[in-house]
Formats: sequence, structure tokens, C-alpha cells
Amino acid sequence: MRTWLSGFEMRRATSLEDALAVLASEPGAWTPFAGGTDLMVLLESGKLSKKRYLSLWSIEQLRGVREDGPVVTIGALSTYTDLLESRVLQEEFPSICAAARETGAIAIQNRGTIGGNIANASPAADLPPALLVYDAALQIESIRGRRVVSYAEFHQGYKVMDLAPDELITAITVPRGRAGWLQAYRKIGARRAQAISKVCFAAAADVVAGTVRDIRIALGSVAPTVVRCTGTETALRGHRLTHELTAAARVHLDRDMAPIDDVRSNAHYRRTVAANLLEQFLVGGLR
Repeated sequence: MRTWLSGFEMRRATSLEDALAVLASEPGAWTPFAGGTDLMVLLESGKLSKKRYLSLWSIEQLRGVREDGPVVTIGALSTYTDLLESRVLQEEFPSICAAARETGAIAIQNRGTIGGNIANASPAADLPPALLVYDAALQIESIRGRRVVSYAEFHQGYKVMDLAPDELITAITVPRGRAGWLQAYRKIGARRAQAISKVCFAAAADVVAGTVRDIRIALGSVAPTVVRCTGTETALRGHRLTHELTAAARVHLDRDMAPIDDVRSNAHYRRTVAANLLEQFLVGGLR
């Protein structure tokens, strides 16, 4: 008996090697997916354009959070719940846990994966700003081998990524060594839970005796991709925190983003809120 699902084909990969072989056999023919949280929304709305799907859910070697000396490695199939339950992420990378906590409901957190979130490439995703401020890197694999890409260089435009049709994101690494840094993550949405962000803000700063020795700032929902605010960082780095510097930083931040008007918000609101969040973070460093 044919059903509305009969037009789709799904294959379950049993290992990473199996998945890479399938993708290499017909590049672009198979769409890989993990938890399926975004896929099911598209399916229900009738917006699935592809017909052949490769499930990665059974590949256990892509799960888990582990300490690898100077970095922490997060398997691409690690769920948001896995992130929230990781002691090392809680202690050293609190913004990753804060972003995971803000993502969807418990059911989404139990099923959605970090690799899927990155590959879905939504500029409004909750996790990417936190990954950017921690200088995350992606391990990407195919049958041709493994390569490492800085996450800051991965998103090249709206839904455009440095990822070939036969490649998979297999892990995310974040360098350690930021003990004592000021860290913050904020998500602004229409409600306090289960909302798509209007603005996401993440920052980490090394402030010693009132001087910004180093800083990272990232924003979501204010451009076609998640944004690392390098102009603002440069304006702050090496300078003593003052109210005048904070005011100047707001101007630089405005140049680092390119928000739009859409159904969730408007560009003016996004610019204002992002600048307010930055000011709150910097004022915290003044105290």
C-alpha cells in the first residue's frame, strides 16, 4: 500500500565508514540527517525538496564529549542534553550550555544534535554564537580524508557552507584555557522558552585591572550567517574599559551586523538590543 511517505527513500548508516561510502557513491543524491528535528518540520509542511535521506543516528562513534588535552572534542551526534550534562562544558564553556538550555523544549534537546544544528546553517540558531566566541573548529570527513575548518570560516553565506556533498561534520573542538574570562550568553525571543531568536549574543573577555586584554563577540539573527564582531573586538582590545569606550563599542557593533526586517522583528530593534547586550556585558567588566 502506498502512503504519503512512499515517495521518500531512507537508508540507515551503521558506521561512519558506511555513511561516507554512501555519500561518495552518489555525491549530492543522499541528504544526511541525525536527530531529524528540522527534517520533520519540513516534512509536515510539505517542503522537503530531496527524496533520499541517510540517517546517521546509529553511528555511536560520533557521540560524546571528551577532554583531549588542550581541547574539548564534541562528537557531531552529541545532543543538547549531552552538552548540558557535560561537566567540562559546564565548568569551562558555560555559554555552550546556556545556548543548549535555550534550544527548543526537552524533546528537542534530547534529539537535536550539535552537528545537525551547524549543518542546518540557520542564522537564528542558538548555539553558533557560543561556538564562535570559543574559537571552535570543525572536523570534516569524507572517503578522501579528514580536514579541519575554523568555525569562523565555515558559513560563507545564507545556507552556504564549506562542506562538499560527500563530506560530514564529525566533531567540533573548542580550545581550553579561558579560566577567569568574563563570559556571557543571551537569547532574546518573543517569549522566554521555545522561541526562535530575535537576537543571540555571546561574548568572552579577558579583562585584567580594567583593561581588555582579549575579547570575542558573536551575534545571531542579525545577518545572513552567525557573525563574529571583529571590528568591535579590535576597538576594545588593549584598551581600558570606560563608559566612553563602551559607547564607542556600540557604534562599532552597529557596523558589524546587517539585520533585516522579518516576521519576528525589525532591523532597528535588533541593532538596539544587540548594542544594549554588549553594553551590559562591558559594564559588568567595569565592576
